[in-house]
Amino acid sequence: MKKALLYFLLGTVVSFLINYFFYSSENIELDIYYAVAFGSAWGIAYYLDTPDFTLAKKMGLSFVAMGILVLVGTLIFNLELAIPSILKFSTVFVAYYLIASFRANKTLRN
Repeated sequence: MKKALLYFLLGTVVSFLINYFFYSSENIELDIYYAVAFGSAWGIAYYLDTPDFTLAKKMGLSFVAMGILVLVGTLIFNLELAIPSILKFSTVFVAYYLIASFRANKTLRN
């Protein structure tokens, strides 16, 4: 769990810094929101990367996380600005498991 939180924090900070310095958005709150979506994808993917979770549970929990992101984004901003957070989340989530699929043990934990 500690490593999953570390992945979340590192993913959030790195994503925010890249967006802030290279894309220089006018809306810093939106940059933070997107960074949290990116970091949460890394943290959740790492946390679920264990044989204790079936594929159905992994997919279900990722959809719940995406739903929470959309709900929070819609409450804070609007639906049009909340949708890109799911795109960032799902891209990172799928990339994590794609990279893991190339390893013999199918995990990035070891």
